[in-house]
Amino acid sequence: MANRHKGRILAFQALFGWEMTGNDRDRILDFDWMKEDPGEDTLLFSRLLISGVLENTEEIDGNIKAHLHKWDFDRLARVDLAILRLSVYSLLYQKDIPSRVVINEAIVIAKEFAADGSYKFINGVLDGIAKSVL
Repeated sequence: MANRHKGRILAFQALFGWEMTGNDRDRILDFDWMKEDPGEDTLLFSRLLISGVLENTEEIDGNIKAHLHKWDFDRLARVDLAILRLSVYSLLYQKDIPSRVVINEAIVIAKEFAADGSYKFINGVLDGIAKSVL
């Protein structure tokens, strides 16, 4: 669904902005930084994802930390962290979305926004988390 893909990208961008600026939840969810209207369905889906991540950040980060091999959580690129948080939220709480869809979306977003090769790292972390929550 194109709306969901756009929604994930918006959620990723908002979560990255939140991580970089520390803006409060209401500011993140109002999307005042957007130039064009993506549509109500897309915004609703984005808000669901963002709210879910913000409400469950501690558990999400704990899962990420548990699946980092020879890597320190504090050294994660902020783009990678935003993608991971968004995706781990979906793996843990959106059981109606197959894990392969969540991981594929994360890879697509990483290829577009993250550093070269980050998608491989993100794929490995998410694959481990997906296997542990089955």
